[in-house]
Amino acid sequence: MENYLILKDLAIIILVAKFMSIIAKRFKAPGVVGEILAGLILGPCLLNIVAPSEFTAQMAEIGVVLIMFSAGLETNIKELKKSGLKALLIACAGVFVPLVGGAVMFMAIHGFTPYGTENFFKALFIGCIMTATSVGITVETLKELGYLNGHVGQTILSAAIIDDVIGIIVLTVVLGMKDPSSNVAIVLGKTALFLVLSVIVGYVTYRVVKVLDAKFPHTRRIPIIGLGLCFIMAYAAEHYFGIADITGAYIAGIILCNIHDAPYIDEKININSYMIFAPIFFVSIGLKTDFSQVHADMVVFSVAFVLVAMLTKIIGCGLTSKALKFKWIDCLKIGVGMMTRGEVALIITNKGLNMNIIDSSYFTAVILLIIISSISVPLILKFLYHKAPDPA
Repeated sequence: MENYLILKDLAIIILVAKFMSIIAKRFKAPGVVGEILAGLILGPCLLNIVAPSEFTAQMAEIGVVLIMFSAGLETNIKELKKSGLKALLIACAGVFVPLVGGAVMFMAIHGFTPYGTENFFKALFIGCIMTATSVGITVETLKELGYLNGHVGQTILSAAIIDDVIGIIVLTVVLGMKDPSSNVAIVLGKTALFLVLSVIVGYVTYRVVKVLDAKFPHTRRIPIIGLGLCFIMAYAAEHYFGIADITGAYIAGIILCNIHDAPYIDEKININSYMIFAPIFFVSIGLKTDFSQVHADMVVFSVAFVLVAMLTKIIGCGLTSKALKFKWIDCLKIGVGMMTRGEVALIITNKGLNMNIIDSSYFTAVILLIIISSISVPLILKFLYHKAPDPA
């Protein structure tokens, strides 16, 4: 293929992705759903006019790194400290119950195998996909209803942020266990070492960037420094510690999230991400999906995957909320609010595909989960708040 032909693919991907994103939003679905559908239309599922290439794969990898860096920048450390023990316990349950539930569901369908086998690790990874929470749709719904700043709304928001942090750590450990020669102690040790070094490097970097930000406020050099830190952390995590590059990118965002110009950095990063890299990533998900690989067993698995992923969030977060003295109706609100899945679930799934843990047919289940949870959660929350408004 001539090098310039990739320009044609990029033009098609970006334009169709944007068009489908607009269509999805018209139907009250997240834009990301439209971008995934764009990939399904352009790929082998329908028109087959754009094929995945090494170039688009590399662009997609940059896209996912930028998405996680942005997620880190949007993390509010001060709010996390204020949220206290309640949000932490809800988040831990919101990770643990889906992780175990997903693994058990996979092995119930494909057979129970002992620790260390390929099937066991695949089951653990399926559970890992279920841990992710995408609170964006919930936040928009609560804003529309006027309950975002209520006690329940703030609990959901804080728990979802902590959920993402714990989920990334779990993903790091699970991916580190992929190597048959490794053991859990070594994986945990490397993860702990990376986190300790990240705290040290992060503190020094934060102080330096804070001084530069005060001296050169709202200038483009600050986002450039932030972007450089993002890529360095992502590279170091993967290359030196065997940890997913998205973990390094996420921590880079957390390092800078409390400087004065963090929103300005996020704004500039999002221009690059929104315009080109993120659409390519989400479209590439659709391009990798081939429904010809979907058979009757995969349909059964997809239905079970969606049901378990949604119910385990309600069970884990809801029952923990009840133990923390929330009312039953508020427990249900919290469980449902934590039920949505989005880009993080796709990112984890894509990572598993790249590492040959799962094949592309599993994208079907994840895409189905994102679509169903994105549509059902706003409707259920509106019903619950109509029945029991939050006095706070």
